[in-house]
Amino acid sequence: MSEQHYRVLVIDDSEQAREAIRMILSSSSTFEVVAEGASGEEALVLTEQWMPDVILMDIQMPGMGGLEATKQVKDRYPYVKIVMVTVSDDIAHLFDALKRGAQGYLLKNLQPDSWHEYLKAICDDEAPMSRELAFRILKEFTSVDKNSDSITSPLTAREQEILNHVAKGLSNREISTALQISENTVKNHLKNILHKLHLDNRVQLARYAYEHGWMG
Repeated sequence: MSEQHYRVLVIDDSEQAREAIRMILSSSSTFEVVAEGASGEEALVLTEQWMPDVILMDIQMPGMGGLEATKQVKDRYPYVKIVMVTVSDDIAHLFDALKRGAQGYLLKNLQPDSWHEYLKAICDDEAPMSRELAFRILKEFTSVDKNSDSITSPLTAREQEILNHVAKGLSNREISTALQISENTVKNHLKNILHKLHLDNRVQLARYAYEHGWMG
């Protein structure tokens, strides 16, 4: 079976940063940079033109910044994966990006191998949240009055169990170990959960679980 191939759009106002990202991705046959842009406005135009699988989006840019561009791209093209690329791991910025539809984030100082591994996991819908982000989501929704929400979970007991682990930031491999089931079984459960709840990714899953008081 041939290796999966992903088309990447790079959006960053720094030409040096774009070149660095190109060099990182060029060392893997999994990714192909199909286009580059320097602003949020260009992100919208280039996404329509190239229909990439994933966008690497800088957060802070002149004009339309990465956060607003992420929201507008996801509104128009929900299928596309967006990963924020930043020099700072400011959790407030990153949390805001994820609320606007981004799937994850990469720090510019990470090693190339870490980029390849993380981006492939994002494209395959397998990337776990960081523990810090899971804590932030929990903190964000602890003030919700869960008793006031009468919505019943449509999930099975096993799916509920898996959802709890996802919301704590566990990877598919960690969940499979904890529940003594295969990684493939975990993946299939997650697909079912996302379909049942009409959600797109793990971050949305965790937020939904906290909002509805489904966390054990």
